[in-house]
Amino acid sequence: MPIECLVLGAGQEVGKSCVVVTINGKKIMFDCGMHLGYVDHRRYPDFSLISKTGDFTNALSCIIITHYHQDHIGALPYFTEVCGYNGPIYMTYPTKALAPLLLEDNRKVMVDRRGEKELFSSENIAECMKKVIAVDLKQTVLVDRDLQIRAYYAGHVLGAAMFYAKVGDAAIVYTGDYNMMPERHLGAAQIDRLQLDLVITESTYAATLRDSKFAREREFLKAVHKCVASGGKVLIPTFGLGRPQELCMLLEDYWERMHLKVPIYFSAGLTIQANMYYKVLINWTSQKVKSTSTTRNAFDFKHVHSFDRSMINAAGPCVLFATPGMLNGGFSLEVFKQWAPYEQNLIILPGYCGVGTVGHGLMSAKTPTKVKVDESTQIDVRCQIHQMSFSAHTDKKGIMDLVKFLSPKHVILVHGEKPKMASLKESIESDFGIPCYYPANNETVRIPSTHYIKADASKEFLKSSLSPNFKFLQATSRADTDFILNERTEPLVRVCDDRVAEGALILQKDGQHSKIVHQNELMVMVGGENHEVQFAHCCPVRVSNELKDVALSPGENMPPVLDKQSLLHLLYTKLSNDLQDLTIQNDGDRLQIESFIVSVCLKEKCPHRIHVNPDSTSEAVNFCCVWSMGEEKLAWRVISTMKNLELKSG
Repeated sequence: MPIECLVLGAGQEVGKSCVVVTINGKKIMFDCGMHLGYVDHRRYPDFSLISKTGDFTNALSCIIITHYHQDHIGALPYFTEVCGYNGPIYMTYPTKALAPLLLEDNRKVMVDRRGEKELFSSENIAECMKKVIAVDLKQTVLVDRDLQIRAYYAGHVLGAAMFYAKVGDAAIVYTGDYNMMPERHLGAAQIDRLQLDLVITESTYAATLRDSKFAREREFLKAVHKCVASGGKVLIPTFGLGRPQELCMLLEDYWERMHLKVPIYFSAGLTIQANMYYKVLINWTSQKVKSTSTTRNAFDFKHVHSFDRSMINAAGPCVLFATPGMLNGGFSLEVFKQWAPYEQNLIILPGYCGVGTVGHGLMSAKTPTKVKVDESTQIDVRCQIHQMSFSAHTDKKGIMDLVKFLSPKHVILVHGEKPKMASLKESIESDFGIPCYYPANNETVRIPSTHYIKADASKEFLKSSLSPNFKFLQATSRADTDFILNERTEPLVRVCDDRVAEGALILQKDGQHSKIVHQNELMVMVGGENHEVQFAHCCPVRVSNELKDVALSPGENMPPVLDKQSLLHLLYTKLSNDLQDLTIQNDGDRLQIESFIVSVCLKEKCPHRIHVNPDSTSEAVNFCCVWSMGEEKLAWRVISTMKNLELKSG
């Protein structure tokens, strides 16, 4: 059965990741996100495409959530508690711990602060999380008798995972968001080499090759220091987990080295609570953080304090991390409205900003002077705007490296922008020869899946497989004294045994049983006659003048030096030297190279001989060459070699 991939979100866009994959009858939903840039029907995936009747519990085998970002999990409470899905949901332990915090924070931003219609409640979030089954990394989980899943470390954010899913012989990997480069607080993505029909990968930075991480960090620190030194305030809009911890570790180290006293703040609540989870879940962090945790926890920030709303207009410089990222409403947008009109202040956008967000509007304008924050409000922007790529997504090189490592039969790109996805598709297909697709939302891609057939093997076929197929190759071995000049090398013979078994696969009428038989058995089984097409060529080979002097005409008694066996031996010696990678057998009457046969031709008029005038200084001896269909390349090579030989005595 083909693998069907229905993209309900993140198709040619970044937002509301949701991909439903059907593998051998099992339907899996990977991620259930919301789009942060829309407030209409485009906010959530179109779940009606999964089941027209609305019976989502029976339609889906399970839901897999890769990490806690809202564009990957934001629609989950709505889908379970409002739409009625009641089946299993899988995610890692850190994701299960942190997801409720992020979901509730996002709900408050949408409802309590923006006044939007409540699509799900705090109680819905709690009920939704009761359906979640937490998994460990590399733990193989049997969802049912046929479907197995396994999580792999993805980097990106705490607890993020790539997921492997297998049904029968068909297998896929869905990456979610991942990072192929290690960070201060997280390691790089890690996955086993797997046999895969399909990889579904994010492509946020499909056309970006990142510069040096150290250069970006230096630029960031320089901009922050310059702003606070002149009395300005720095606003860094981020989501509550991931970027704040990474950048706080960077600032904490810099503040210590530079002996700075300027306060660094986290917006109160979510991020302070998140830091507690980072301390508890330290085994999911980078190796450096884990190795130093016994002496000092990297998330105990000496210079970082909690920030209260009453401090927005307080005098003096400061650095503030405020949620949410992308300036998509909430406290970060509230602070932006107050700080943006002042030239000494600085707004740093440390990652990707989705279409429809205020952050995207700032990044899109060359020199923003006004920005629209809602339908009725525009803000004067006189502060400095810096976009710096501290995103935890992998870049184009990382995506290409992962695809090369996994070498799947097909690739589907999601979570990216259409023009950049088109460019990445071309690179994957041209560099690796792997078919690649980037469907839009609500489109389905069907790809063939793997199905292995178990077959019996006949005794004659197995016996033919055991026959050796020796090849003798020359190799050169050096002594251990490589540093000695003019070192003498010793030629050695390397023996290869590449066995090739030819047979036929017979499928029984019931379609369930199959057997591999030797080709000789096949003709008996089907009651047919064995026909073989052969080709022949009578090839002249020159002989030296000394052999010419003792040569007699064909048919007469030849002296011992020129009898058939001697001529074959001379030819055998010459061919063995010139064709060292081939195995040549000499049984006295003929030479055999695989199915290519060479024998001395004593006929005056051979029908397979093309008349050639011999060289004026030599005579020719004719050899008849016979080979089967399919051996044309071998025949051409051997005959070409023979025509350039000269047989000599001794």
